[in-house]
Amino acid sequence: MKKFKPLALAYLILFFMKITPGHAAGTAKISYKVTFPEAQAHYADVEMTVSGLKQADLELKMPVWTPGSYLIREFAKNIESLTATADGKAINALKVSKNTWKINTSGVNTVTVKYKVYAFEVSVRTSFVDVSEGFLSTSGIFLYPKNMLDQPSIINITPYKGWSKVSTSLEKVNGDPFTLQSPNYDILYDSPIEVGNQDVFSFDAAGVKYEVAMCGGGNYDKERLKKDMPKIIEAETAVFGENPNKHYTFIVHNRQRGGGGLEHLSSTVLGASRDAYSSERGYNGFLSLVAHEHFHLWNVKRLRPIVLGPFDYENENYTTDLWIAEGFTAYYQNLILRHAGIATPESYLAAMAGDINTVENQPGAKIQPLAEASFDAWIKSYRPNENSYNTGISYYDKGAVIAMLLDLQIINNTNAKQSLDDVMRYMYNTYYKQKKRGYTDAEFKQAFEKFSGQNLDEFYAKYINGLADIDYDKYLGYAGYKITNAFANVNEPTLGIYTRNGNGDNKLVTTVLRGGAGWIDGINVNDEITAINGAPVSDMNTALNGKKIGDKVTVTVIRDGITMDIPVTLLKNNRVNYKIEEVANPDEKQLTVRKKWLKL
Repeated sequence: MKKFKPLALAYLILFFMKITPGHAAGTAKISYKVTFPEAQAHYADVEMTVSGLKQADLELKMPVWTPGSYLIREFAKNIESLTATADGKAINALKVSKNTWKINTSGVNTVTVKYKVYAFEVSVRTSFVDVSEGFLSTSGIFLYPKNMLDQPSIINITPYKGWSKVSTSLEKVNGDPFTLQSPNYDILYDSPIEVGNQDVFSFDAAGVKYEVAMCGGGNYDKERLKKDMPKIIEAETAVFGENPNKHYTFIVHNRQRGGGGLEHLSSTVLGASRDAYSSERGYNGFLSLVAHEHFHLWNVKRLRPIVLGPFDYENENYTTDLWIAEGFTAYYQNLILRHAGIATPESYLAAMAGDINTVENQPGAKIQPLAEASFDAWIKSYRPNENSYNTGISYYDKGAVIAMLLDLQIINNTNAKQSLDDVMRYMYNTYYKQKKRGYTDAEFKQAFEKFSGQNLDEFYAKYINGLADIDYDKYLGYAGYKITNAFANVNEPTLGIYTRNGNGDNKLVTTVLRGGAGWIDGINVNDEITAINGAPVSDMNTALNGKKIGDKVTVTVIRDGITMDIPVTLLKNNRVNYKIEEVANPDEKQLTVRKKWLKL
């Protein structure tokens, strides 16, 4: 490992002073050293040095959340053993709030702060350290000085024994992968760092150098990925007209069961199941995740709701537009696979039908408007409970459906000359590139109206801010399609509950559906069903064989250790199973819209 040279440091400081407005001579300089002396116990040790101080007090803060994951996560809970020294002597570091430490720096030029971070939460948004790897989700690792979020910093990493690689989008200093630089804290907190022995491969796409760091092994085919991932990148770049990165990093955590992703400005972290790549379903699922998170480098990281940057790292950052930031990205994740030639038209339509079914089968879709779902992400989306299915809707799923409606309307109204792509490109150029700020809800609505050529007040009132039933056939009809319900003629009774295996053959109730038989007659979540009409229940799918709608049954449950019988009147199962099918004899315009939509 090369050591960082003082001459290079001096040059780098001058560089940051030149590119960062307001950084006059004498501005504090910040550096970090990260080591892993107790990796086996899941700790990262951080040493932070702040020099050039000219203030009586220095307050150091830890973010309480990470951008892209809308939940207060209280990262400071993982910090311990924080100490401060100046001129080789210990000085007092007083904790004054849940995420703030105050240090008396009167007459002090340089302060060194040391602390340990416990990192043992497996997710794409939290840090994890063991002897095999060190994943640093930077917003939960690095303290920042109050009022200095615009300051540059240097990060030096000493790897645990045997580790040999660093993967991140942060720039290297003098080519040293273990010495990194960040121009400000927004960049630092948007640049996760993987340290270990990850399998790294690279390729070029859209004029950008891409690096993929595969962590945890897996049955992936690198050569196949190097062919398909560039197709996704090229198709997404075509939507916006440019790829704003010089280089981009995928950090992929392959685990026994993995999933999810978190977008960053020039990188992303993906969770995947290490043995799922060999099946077409698993492989295409991974590519869909790649498409989703990579699309975010434009949509939300640059083209963003106005409140999402500059970030407030200590409080919630509310927006009603996550249905655009996340929902539209969820729409494009499948559409891009079709436009890139990876997915067939049939598989794409099946994916869209899946989104429709998710929305239409969720009782909460009739309770929570889409804009409210976005706003309430902080208290609901990442904190689901046993009743969430009944009270809310995902801005991912319904947002994707709304994107489809608007895309088809724009294509139809412009005779296939324009699409939702043109809206996204226009908004990116107007607000990110020209105005250099985020957009408001009203401004995005104006863009939809500009390209669809019609007022969308009613559309917003019904589908964004209201709870109206969606007229799928109207919008799909523009492309010569319709929805059909495969369950339309099914007339089966149901208890209106979801269960999983409990003790022995018992079934544990996990969800009671709003308005269903169990809801009305008092079955509870966590009830353990032992029998129906006295007969043991081994399979809920066959437990009601021979029963009809309106029949009364006795459900025997164990609740809080007490056995009780609950009389229940069976109701009709109202679940839908929509499929998107071609209308009879589509006309020429419908076929033109279809060709534009599906890139036929």
